[in-house]
Amino acid sequence: MTKLKIKSGDTVKVVAGDHKGSEGKVLKVYKDKNKAIVEGVNMVKKHTKPSAQNPQGGIVEKEAAIHISNLSLLTAKGETTRVGYRMEGDKKVRFSKKSNEVI
Repeated sequence: MTKLKIKSGDTVKVVAGDHKGSEGKVLKVYKDKNKAIVEGVNMVKKHTKPSAQNPQGGIVEKEAAIHISNLSLLTAKGETTRVGYRMEGDKKVRFSKKSNEVI
């Protein structure tokens, strides 16, 4: 399994695919599938059966997973960057390769 450089809570930009250019916060990362769910991106309509939580049933819009390779991390200034790792003291930190600042 490869190491993923995107964590939940990060702000990312979609750099490839149907939703190219849209930005959002990562809600969940699926390490085994190399996918992530990004807030407001890749919305799909899901038909749900009536249940105890949703007695009406109907069509629900929710985010679908998007592949990690199509996402790029955003810096504090809002520009896309690649992620590197380095040791600061005895802590391993992620840093932006573009601005060299700790994320």
